[in-house]
Amino acid sequence: MTLDAAVAPLDVDPLLDDPETRIIVCCGSGGVGKTTTAAALGLRAAERGRKVVVLTIDPARRLAQSMGIDSLDNTPRQVKGVEGSGELHAMMLDMKRTFDEIVEAHADGDRARAILDNPFYQSLSAGFAGTQEYMAMEKLGQLRARDGWDLIVVDTPPSRSALDFLDAPKRLGSFLDGKFIRVLMAPAKVGGRAGMKFLNVGMSMMTGTLGKLLGGQFLRDVQTFVAAMDTMFGGFRTRADATYRLLQAPGTAFLVVAAPERDALREAAYFVERLAAEEMPLAGLVLNRVHGSGAARLSAERARAAAENLEEGRIVDQRGGKAVDRGADAPDSSSPAAFEAHEAPQAPASAGATTSSEPSQPSEPSQQSESTDPPEPSDPSATRSTRAPASMPAPTSAASSATTVEQLTAGLLRLHAERMQVLAREERTRDRFTALHPEVPVAEVGALPGDVHDLAGLRAIGDRLAAGRAAT
Repeated sequence: MTLDAAVAPLDVDPLLDDPETRIIVCCGSGGVGKTTTAAALGLRAAERGRKVVVLTIDPARRLAQSMGIDSLDNTPRQVKGVEGSGELHAMMLDMKRTFDEIVEAHADGDRARAILDNPFYQSLSAGFAGTQEYMAMEKLGQLRARDGWDLIVVDTPPSRSALDFLDAPKRLGSFLDGKFIRVLMAPAKVGGRAGMKFLNVGMSMMTGTLGKLLGGQFLRDVQTFVAAMDTMFGGFRTRADATYRLLQAPGTAFLVVAAPERDALREAAYFVERLAAEEMPLAGLVLNRVHGSGAARLSAERARAAAENLEEGRIVDQRGGKAVDRGADAPDSSSPAAFEAHEAPQAPASAGATTSSEPSQPSEPSQQSESTDPPEPSDPSATRSTRAPASMPAPTSAASSATTVEQLTAGLLRLHAERMQVLAREERTRDRFTALHPEVPVAEVGALPGDVHDLAGLRAIGDRLAAGRAAT
């Protein structure tokens, strides 16, 4: 697939080499190759001299396998086998452990233990909607604050919508700072007997209703959690806002990753528009799994027509290099006339040669010019002329072989026609995106025959990213 000349190519290497680039965020819908793209970018940057950490949120652990690491956790691990002067580290977000670290960092020992043991907190930290995306932002902020790497590559969480990465942290922060939480926190903040007595009347009515809806034990767990987290709630919104501003900073670059499919590019278009609205720096679009062909000049229509001609027997390759219709009159390969035509060039060029179809007698002088003794009957040369007609199945075998070649050729032509149809569909889909967003640079990565499972595969992806054009 060839990019339109009007579309700016995405130049990956200058982006990776720029020391001002401190964060690269790979975002997009699920299943488009974000994890592989992030790993390939991290490896390429490290081998060009930078100290890189790749943060993945993909629970499939493919990143660890491709980098030769047994397992990844919340602690960055150095990747062996990197060529060059840089370093590559990798880690996988542990959502609950990151939440625990926040609690341990912002609460004293007793209060932290009370929070960590609280059933409501354990449910919230393990699977509350938006927690994964919020903790990814928290971990990004922690890595940037440590200043231990000069480039952080983030693989955003797999989700139904790519916009969740930007929306979920605000939703979780709003929940933790919201009215419901503030109401549950109110008893702990009211001082004096009169205030407590007055509030307890209203709270008892509300908690009685909530207890019936949610269950009394659940409500008590929430209230205990809220009381222990009293000093921490404001920090969630503050940290989320700080990380959000970090993503808007000039040292951050967003790469939208997509496949040449309608739904993936529609999601990419929404994400490009959202990034522009939020004033976040967009570096470009990475279009993964793009198909190509080394025979793109042969259209699908011509390939299909040629296959039909071969299958219907209208084209035959002749020895003279000519193609004729099989329906034309031609001697049967098994007929005597065809056999005589085949054997004629082998006849002796002598004046005494006979044209009779009868076999020549061994006693005739013309056949014994080089030997005075007649050949023995056991001599194979004596019976060669009489055995020749018995070996006539050879032309039939050749015809069968030719038919097999024609069938294979027709099948390959049909496969090529299907490939060209895929290319045309991918081009139309991509062109719709580039028509809507001509300002977005694009890099195409050609589809590989198999999955990436080692550093060599990641290097190949990095090379294709840097080339910016799908291989044909």
